[in-house]
Amino acid sequence: MRDAVTNLIKNYDVTGRYLDLNAIDTLKSYFETGTARVTAAAVINANAASIVKQAGAQLFEEVPELIRAGGNAYTTRRYAACLRDMDYYLRYASYALVAGDTNVLDERVLQGLRETYNSLGVPIGPTVRGIQIMKDIVKEQVAAAGVDNAAFVDQPFDHMTRDLSEQDI
Repeated sequence: MRDAVTNLIKNYDVTGRYLDLNAIDTLKSYFETGTARVTAAAVINANAASIVKQAGAQLFEEVPELIRAGGNAYTTRRYAACLRDMDYYLRYASYALVAGDTNVLDERVLQGLRETYNSLGVPIGPTVRGIQIMKDIVKEQVAAAGVDNAAFVDQPFDHMTRDLSEQDI
């Protein structure tokens, strides 16, 4: 798993360049948000179950056909699988938040997810909506924890939804 620092250095190393002002500014920005990133990860860790539960409740309220007979979250097993997947996205989003880099999402979540969802016939729209609901909840909780500018929280969640939305699943 790479982070913002190793990814930046790798890119400069591949091209045989020294770190320039843009690189230094990128590193400075990453380190300036370090405490906020760790705070966000701690908020997610402490509240993961309630974040997933709240996001699931809101998703099923918005898209009730998911839990009706024939829906993709109908039956206890499918409902539990949906919440398990939401927890999975949340956990990896927390890793990407701390790393300041979305590579972990590509490597560990999104690559295998496409094939799995294709084979199972899982609709992508509700998945994308669930991820966005979790982002909103996390941002509220991170702000409540005293982080003034929580814009960095958007990055991993938006990366997942953008990547999933671009796929024909």
